[in-house]
Amino acid sequence: MQTSNLEYRGKDGKTYVGFLARPDKPSGAAVIIAHSAFGLADHERNFAKRLAEAGYIVLAADYHGGGELLPVETMMDRIGPVLADPSLVRPAMLAALDALRAQAGVDSKRIVSAGFCFGGAAVFELACTGEDVKAAVGFHSSLPTNRPEDTKNIKGAILMLQGAADPMVPPEMRNHFEAQMNEMGVDWGMTLYGGALHGFTMVGVEKTGFPGVAYLERADKRSWRAMLDLFDEKIGKP
Repeated sequence: MQTSNLEYRGKDGKTYVGFLARPDKPSGAAVIIAHSAFGLADHERNFAKRLAEAGYIVLAADYHGGGELLPVETMMDRIGPVLADPSLVRPAMLAALDALRAQAGVDSKRIVSAGFCFGGAAVFELACTGEDVKAAVGFHSSLPTNRPEDTKNIKGAILMLQGAADPMVPPEMRNHFEAQMNEMGVDWGMTLYGGALHGFTMVGVEKTGFPGVAYLERADKRSWRAMLDLFDEKIGKP
């Protein structure tokens, strides 16, 4: 496996710094990862390495710009605009998609995506642009519903892997998302993990001090398998 930082520019003029992980024998299968609201951190880098070990070419994208990692104290203020309108993240995600497609060995027809927390919303928003991304998987994801008309553009499958006890994504939010996906005829699914709070895949997330967050090993392992099952279905095994 080979890993490196990858600097790339978007059509919005911003410079982004992602993390690229390549398997020793790539098959063409590729994944975009979108980080949590804090920024591209070790969690996403380690996830990218695991996927590369499984045979995927992986770009852990940077949607803040400059590879910036936000401190707990200012994170909510900084991401307020994209929380209010998640579609604002689309230019950054399109830049990441272009950067991934440009990598040697990537089959542009075998690209899938995954994101954590707001990163789940980011890969969903990428799907809403109509780009040919075969699957978007959100882990303890935000569930955007502010632009229902754009969901008709989704070409791939959507899978949201959620904590049943997540106070940041309560049942009424899940129900609204479900109704919108059904109304628009999206190929979608949602799995709830009992007892799981927000951030259940992120070891040490409790240290952020946010209420309602905790790592849960069983949900972490099961959601990893659920993601791989969907990837295998949509683009074949790497």
